[in-house]
Amino acid sequence: MTPDADTAVQTSCETSRPACHATGGDSDDLIELLFFAYRDFVGDPDRILAQYGFGRAHHRVLHFVDRYPGLTIAELLDILRITKQSLNRVLKDLIDQGYVEQQTGTSDRRQRLLFCTPSGRALTADLTRVQVRRIVRALDAPAEDDEGGRGTRAASAQDFLLAMIEPTERAAIRRLMARRATGRA
Repeated sequence: MTPDADTAVQTSCETSRPACHATGGDSDDLIELLFFAYRDFVGDPDRILAQYGFGRAHHRVLHFVDRYPGLTIAELLDILRITKQSLNRVLKDLIDQGYVEQQTGTSDRRQRLLFCTPSGRALTADLTRVQVRRIVRALDAPAEDDEGGRGTRAASAQDFLLAMIEPTERAAIRRLMARRATGRA
């Protein structure tokens, strides 16, 4: 969004208090579904990471170090867009527990190159496996309006995001979103 658009949305929100629906309708639904889908998408690996005393930051570091062996600290900082202090804390945990190792750069000895150890690769594979399973299940899910469950693929971004959410949570999320929709009317 451009600065002018940000100002316009902010201005319209300020004049329409108490409720501000800057986008409304389908956009709001997609944003909400994205929040819920993300919650469940990262929730699967969160449960695995908790067994190791790790969190989401550890997951992100493992993911990129595993996919780009020899990644430098500077490159990882640029990818993650976090502070060096934040990265150092997470990296120390992963190195101390044997999931990541550092090697000195060959052309520049000041560089620290990052690699996953076999344990780090195995943990990353476990984390990826649960996320891939959720994505595949969501892509194969029947569209929400497919009453007969004929196996048609999710037809829209909204269907896909809803399918990413835990099946047991979907009805409650639909009710919550319907409440917001009726509040607008």
